[in-house]
Amino acid sequence: MKNIAGLLLTAVVVSGCTVAPKPLTMQEHQNKSQARLSQYAANQEEITKPVSLYEAMARAIKYNLDYKVEIYEKALRGSEADLANMDMLPSLVASVSLADRDNFSGSRSSALLDSNTVGDVSLVPSTSSERDVVSTELELSWDVLDFGLSYVRAKQQADAVLLANERQRKVANRIIEDVRTAYWRAVSAERLVEKLSNLESDISSALTAADESYRQRKTAPLAALTYQRELLEIQNKIQTMHSELFVAKRQLAALMNVSPSTQFTLQLPPRDLDVPVINFDPNKMVSAALINRPELRELSYEQRINGQEANAALLQLLPNLRLFGGFNYNSNDFLFNNNWGNWGATASWNIFQAFRYPARKRTNEIEQELLNQRSLALTMAVVTQVHVSASRYEIAKRNLDTMRKYYSVTNNILEQVESGYESRKVSYQNFVREKMNSIVAEARYDVAQATLQNAYANIYASVGRDTFGDINTADSTVPQLAKHLQSHWGKLERELKN
Repeated sequence: MKNIAGLLLTAVVVSGCTVAPKPLTMQEHQNKSQARLSQYAANQEEITKPVSLYEAMARAIKYNLDYKVEIYEKALRGSEADLANMDMLPSLVASVSLADRDNFSGSRSSALLDSNTVGDVSLVPSTSSERDVVSTELELSWDVLDFGLSYVRAKQQADAVLLANERQRKVANRIIEDVRTAYWRAVSAERLVEKLSNLESDISSALTAADESYRQRKTAPLAALTYQRELLEIQNKIQTMHSELFVAKRQLAALMNVSPSTQFTLQLPPRDLDVPVINFDPNKMVSAALINRPELRELSYEQRINGQEANAALLQLLPNLRLFGGFNYNSNDFLFNNNWGNWGATASWNIFQAFRYPARKRTNEIEQELLNQRSLALTMAVVTQVHVSASRYEIAKRNLDTMRKYYSVTNNILEQVESGYESRKVSYQNFVREKMNSIVAEARYDVAQATLQNAYANIYASVGRDTFGDINTADSTVPQLAKHLQSHWGKLERELKN
């Protein structure tokens, strides 16, 4: 009965400790969402003046959340490497135990007649232990096999830190490249938004007048409707451009981790900026890319980590040797020696590891070959990207030159049409059309400039050059970072000229 009662009591206790899924309440979800909204853009330096290109880069590097994730990922890998180094230390274990019982333990002896037969009880019951016993132990042990495996894991974690550093570089270069593109598109938006709004207002007025003229039959119906259609087509183009340009500024704000509700302006650089001069040497660029590209470096560290996994499999095949020594104390007064030291060694060997090793070795070799093939495929992709980036830059440079000329010619046409409209030799329809063409030409000119700047940044990304330099973003202010980035890009530009 006692056993049954004990089992029932155990079952009740275990069932009472069962943990059921407990979803967060709607209020908890709401609290967390509010906390995220208040934190994602908190503690950032305010924008107090028009944002320059290098300030936009600086804010992206300092506050962009994707980049912060990589920073913390690298910090986590570093902490794991520290833990892996600690695993190589010997084990020092201190233990204390307290034993108590409601009566004395005792024993009796029976005479042993032969190996299978016992006789009468030979002694009265006796005990050699107190009812209350306190024992302590301090043991230092060192497992040779565990030390070897811990050493291998520590080397793998050290490579994981370097791998995380390359991923951080890759994200930073991508962010810088995206900022350059978004900045120049946002500059175009800043320049054109007012002109587009004014032109759309003029077209709305013209549409109202044209519709009134059609209704009153002041002009031929077909001509009036055709005129309205052309005006609506122009209005649609304006609205499309307006939305695209507005999105560009929102993209820049997102890269800088600026709240969408924050209003800021941009420092507008002159349109006639000098086109960066680049001395293309395909062989040098490919060589630099194969050395510096973070993706290839990541694969190199993955290959080294996988190579260490082969060493770990080989170590686990070996017998293990454990050395130990310690000091002990027991409060039992029946003991002749209450304090003693002990030491020794134990050897063991998991025989089944020998059967597992061929499969582990084969798996490791296949994974290594997979990494080799990935590295070759990525090498081909990198070589292609280098040549494509160079070609893309040359095409963007020619396109910018064409758009500059097109913009100039379109403006000259607009001046002629405007003079004709003022002298009533040109219709309002043609005047509005040419105003639209002028703004489209201006937008295309700006887009060509943005494309060139993106292609320019893509050259650095294709060869794997750091586009942000060596600086601690956490301890630097936005102006300090902007100054550093401007200086760093100046060095990079001088390198590409030579």
